[in-house]
Amino acid sequence: MSARRVLFLCSRNRLRSPTAEQVFGAWPELEVDSAGLADDAETLLSAEQLDWAELIVVMEATHRRRLQARHRSRLRGKKVICLDIPDHYAFMQPELVALLLRKAGPLLR
Repeated sequence: MSARRVLFLCSRNRLRSPTAEQVFGAWPELEVDSAGLADDAETLLSAEQLDWAELIVVMEATHRRRLQARHRSRLRGKKVICLDIPDHYAFMQPELVALLLRKAGPLLR
């Protein structure tokens, strides 16, 4: 069985999505990547990343709306899940890791 390809998105790809990439990157059967939707993101979301991903996980509803507005045609047949995790956490902050495991973990098993 091939690994599931999961893309994590937040605004600037500095805190939440890179934490998710780090946490779930160690899981067997998952290939993960992360990017940001803001113009000043560390890694700005690319068409290649969207084409690669089977599952897209966004941190906030605004990310889903922005993603759909900018990339609707590339999202056909892809599942987009919103975790509702606000931008209140530092990179790899234990509370953020626990939240990611609780909210995304069951979806990725």
